Parts: sequence; C-alpha cells; structure tokens
Amino acid sequence: MAMVTGSEILARALKQEGTKDLFFLMGGPMILTEQTCIREGIRMIDVRHEQAAAMMAQAYSRLLQRPGVCMAASGPGTINLSTGLANALIDCAPVVAIGGSSPISQVGRQAFQEIDQLRILGGCVKHAERLQSLARIPQQVSNVFQQAMSGKPGPTYLDCPGDLLYQKIEEAEVDWSCSGRPAVPSRPLGDPARVEALVAALKAARRPIVVSGSGVIWSQAWNELQAFIEAADIPFFPTPQGRGVVPDDHRLSFPAMRSTAFREADFILVVGTRMNYMIGYGSAPRFAADAKLARIDISAEEIGAAVRPVDIGIVGDCKAVLEQLIEAMRDRVDPGAYAEWTDMLRKGNADKSRRPRVYADWQGDIHPVQLCDEINKFIERDAVLVVDGAEILNFGRQAMPTFAPGHRLNSGPFGTMGVGLPFGVGAKVAKPDTQVVVVHGDGSFGLNAMELDTAIRHKIPILVVISLNGGWAADPKRDKPGRDLGYTHYEKLAEALGCHGEYVERAEDILPALKRAQKKVDEGQVAVVNVKTDYRARAGSVDFTDYAPY
Repeated sequence: MAMVTGSEILARALKQEGTKDLFFLMGGPMILTEQTCIREGIRMIDVRHEQAAAMMAQAYSRLLQRPGVCMAASGPGTINLSTGLANALIDCAPVVAIGGSSPISQVGRQAFQEIDQLRILGGCVKHAERLQSLARIPQQVSNVFQQAMSGKPGPTYLDCPGDLLYQKIEEAEVDWSCSGRPAVPSRPLGDPARVEALVAALKAARRPIVVSGSGVIWSQAWNELQAFIEAADIPFFPTPQGRGVVPDDHRLSFPAMRSTAFREADFILVVGTRMNYMIGYGSAPRFAADAKLARIDISAEEIGAAVRPVDIGIVGDCKAVLEQLIEAMRDRVDPGAYAEWTDMLRKGNADKSRRPRVYADWQGDIHPVQLCDEINKFIERDAVLVVDGAEILNFGRQAMPTFAPGHRLNSGPFGTMGVGLPFGVGAKVAKPDTQVVVVHGDGSFGLNAMELDTAIRHKIPILVVISLNGGWAADPKRDKPGRDLGYTHYEKLAEALGCHGEYVERAEDILPALKRAQKKVDEGQVAVVNVKTDYRARAGSVDFTDYAPY
C-alpha cells in the first residue's frame, strides 16, 4: 500500500480546494509541501518577505472574490505574515495562511523556533486551527477555506507542526470526503418587513444618499447596486475600498460634493461597509444627526456594533437584499422627488470640477495632483490602480477615478504602509491581461521594495510610479522628526534588479516617461518611474483620527 507524508497530503488538499497560485517564502518545515505543490501544478511565487506574501494573497482575493493563499516557514517566518493578515482581517478579505511550526511532540522543550503561533496569529485572523492528524488534513484544509468565505469574509490560519508534515500514513487511510467541496454562497434575504420599512423611508426622503463599501464586491452585487441607484435616482458615495462598484463617472456620482451630501442628507443607506472612522462612524458632525439611517450587511454583529443607532437594519447579502429592494420599490418610489437634491449636487460637483487645479500656480517641484492627472491621461479604463503612501494616497483618493469593481486597491481601513508593490504583484497574478499601475509614496515603497525582484523573477509585468517627495508625508515646516529620507534614485535600484527605470523632475516629462515605461511593461518587463514631487504639498482631507496622523 502506498505511503504518503503529511506534506504531500497538505499540498494535494490545497490543489483540491482550487489553489492555482500560492505566495510563499521557503523554509522548514514546509519544503516538502512546497515541492509537492509544484508537482501538483500550483504556481509557486516566492517573495522576499512573508508580509508581502500575505498582502499579495489579499489583492489576489479582492480581484477574484475567492481565497488567496500564502505560506511561510515556522517561527519568525509565520509571524511575519501577521501584518498582512491583520490588514486582510480589517479589510474583510479571505486569505488562507499556511504556517509551519515546531514539532507538536516537542512542545515545552524549547524546540527550534517553538512559540505559540496560534496565539500570536489568533488576533489577526477570523479563524485559526492546528493540524490534528494526517488522516484529517484534507478536512481541515477544506475548513479554513470554508471559514474564509463564509458570512463576512476574512483571513484564516492553519498551523502545521513539522513532525506531522513528515510522518507517513497509508494513502487509503486519508479521509478525502470533505476535500474540494465548493464554498456555498451565503445569500440570505432580508426580513421582508424591514425591506418594506426601508422602501417607506426612501419614499418619504427628499435628500437620500447611498454609502457603499467592499461588501458589494464580495457579494458581486455591483450590477444590483447600479440598478438600484438608477431606479431610484439616488446619489452614491463609495468608500475608498468600494470604488469602482459603480463607475466613478456615473451620472449619480458627485465625489466633489461628498462632505456636503453627508451633512445634508436626510436618509442614508449604508450598503456593505463598516461604519468606522473612514465615514466618521456615520455620526454628527460628518452626517446630520436627525437623518434616518438604514444599513444592509451580512453581519448582524456589524449592525449591532454601530456607534450611531441604526433605524432600519437589514441583515442579509447585499446582492439578494438589493434585488428585494428593486422589486419592492417598483412603481412606489418616484425618482423625481429627489430632482432638486440631485441637481444641487450635480451643479456643485461641476462647479468644483471647473476650478483650476491646485497646481495651476504652484511654484516648486511637481505637485502630486499633477502627477495623478498625468497618470489619468494614459491609464486604461479597466486598469487595476493601487495607491499606497501618505500624501500621494490622499491626493490620489481625490484626483484618480476608478471604473471597474474591485480594481481600486489601497491600504484600507487598517492603514498599513507598504501594501502597494505586493498588492500590485498579487493583482497582476490574478488578472494577467489587465493593466496594473502601482502609485507609491517613496516612504511606503521602501517597506517592500525588494518585491520588485519577485515581480522580475516571476515575469509579472507591472508599472510602479513613485512620488518622490523626500520622505514620509509632507513637511512644509521641516519640523517632523524622522521624516526625511532624501531624494533617492530608486529607479537606479530598480534598474540594478532588472527593471526599466525612469527619473522625472519636470511636469512635461511625466507623460512621455509613463508611456515609455508602459511600453516596456507591455513587452513583459517591470518598470519604475521615479517622479520628484514637492515636499510642501499636503493633502487637505478629513482627519480620520482624534490626533494628527502626520
């Protein structure tokens, strides 16, 4: 009878769960698992730091709405996954993390790299468990995939003790009965009485808005959301993570009037997003205190935990509940009732859009908004746009649109710096035929810059644009400790690794450099365009915290 190791069972189980691509950094006790994954036909993409593997898996999951998978060696290797997994947890992204660990038979003896990884990662994931027996490995692998996608998505962790991975069992004894079972989409309908209450509130409103988030992406409800806002003629405002679910240039999109709409709306429908600091907790003064608030979310806990009491809470799947609403409001909600409100927002948005750009009379190095505008001129409509940094992230949020669901990636509500390049790599692996552009601050670029090497070695052609303002954040008064990094020629670093590099100091040279770089990307090369921007330019955006973050 054929004998198989735990490592071989683990690799085959990952394949059975539909794993096509896996991000990892090699090391014990995972070597045999990694070798077997290769033999099973899984594309193994080895990275330069484990946190990047988790971040790549997160971007991969957002683009495909299915789990991304990462793997690391024991001890420090697995612990290094934690930053990326924590970011995925706060972003509600389904990442499956596989970590090697010291032998379970040696617990308490101070074995090599012995530490309680389940306890360490437990707070960074939605669900964590340890392998129990060789026969049950397929069942446990299936479980972490199921847990990642069930209800509100999130990352999961499977701890793999080295002694179990190298033990052998007769192949016939392995229980494969649960392996490869498809994740059953969670499509609960909303309570019909609450759907009716929402329609009644909408009918009574005169200044309604929709605030949507990435729950719409996980539910794949972008068509339903667009149909709903068009049927009711309601202005919509996505969170940064929800951009593109309805194109930013839609006739009911008024981004320049976001703050005004939030303050003056008398009915707020929050769809598939947390009511966290990014939308001022849905509370005054960001929103009118007397506005009626409705919320659609897959999680009853999310609705119940809201800082601001929810008038109409509907627990259900975004796609299913939006379909209910579309049907329930047919011939009952008059879009014309909101015409005055919509016209005011449209006029205000147009007026603000006609104002001269902030850099029109700018004296000094290139203004980051001008860099954003030049990128807008050449980027493809369905491109995946990744933005990571401080100033450039805030300017990019205001100046760079997105038109496709899930195609806007950034650090998200956890605010993790350094996600840009790993997100770009993960996105390109997920959608190899789609243009991927990463816009980095120079500070955030440095955190995972060596992932350029990963992209080069694995032939993952992406374009990286760096806003080089000499350090972390803006510093017009030159008084921030630890801020300065200098004006480093990162394109030279990129060239040394094998990338195409460009350095730009004049605004008129940005677009030609971008076009040359993209041509190289189209030929299969990785390209970096390093653009010197002004250290004084600070984005004037809403403070997200109770203190000045930078």
